[in-house]
Amino acid sequence: MSDNKTTSSTPLAPPSRSNGLFSDFRNFLWNYPKIRTLIRFDSEEKRNEYNQRILQRVGEGVDRYTILNVNQIGIEAPVSYVFNELLNWNGDSTCWPNHIAKVERIDNDIESIRILPFGWKKYLFRSQKSFLGFNFIPLFYLNSIRIKRFPDAFDFDNARYLLYKCSGGYPIGIFMMYVRSSIADMGEKEQAQLFFSVGFNFYGKEYHSKWSFLNRIWEGVHNRVTANVLNRIKQLSEWRIEKMEAGIY
Repeated sequence: MSDNKTTSSTPLAPPSRSNGLFSDFRNFLWNYPKIRTLIRFDSEEKRNEYNQRILQRVGEGVDRYTILNVNQIGIEAPVSYVFNELLNWNGDSTCWPNHIAKVERIDNDIESIRILPFGWKKYLFRSQKSFLGFNFIPLFYLNSIRIKRFPDAFDFDNARYLLYKCSGGYPIGIFMMYVRSSIADMGEKEQAQLFFSVGFNFYGKEYHSKWSFLNRIWEGVHNRVTANVLNRIKQLSEWRIEKMEAGIY
């Protein structure tokens, strides 16, 4: 991964704030991210081995979920700082498409979150309970399985993460935001490495959907949005660190 650290001749700026559905579409779906984040593998066997290592690290059974993708980005900021950015994830974040899929903390708690399509809490027609048999409000629930706020004493990579079980209309079984120190032997140059990992199990069920074409559509949309989210978290974190180092705040 290339060294993305900025210099004084290229000052950083915070991510632009979305102001509606069109800007969310432009910033998170239409926009091609500056840094590609999806980890690609030479074979399905290598992908499965990588996925199993991730699941075992966070204590989840490898036989229950299949992670179809992992996105990664290097950030020139301390691990603890990046993790604090993740803990601040809410409906006002400039790094998330909140006009398309609004983040709402339940009881203002990071442990339980629901994602609302277009911010809707109810269907347009009160009598309507679903659309074509699928429930999309909320788009999905995130219920914490485990939030590791501090690394174990024996952790060599300073890892912290948020791991959620997902349910609802969006086809994800688990969702994880994971940050650790960079590993030089793996060619990682920045201070921290941030990962977003998902297990695509259609409509929360712990098996592969037979509707593979729908899985591919969801996966493609997810990958584009995730890449833009990670690029924006990187931009925001490095901008704030730069300002702190300059003594601005």
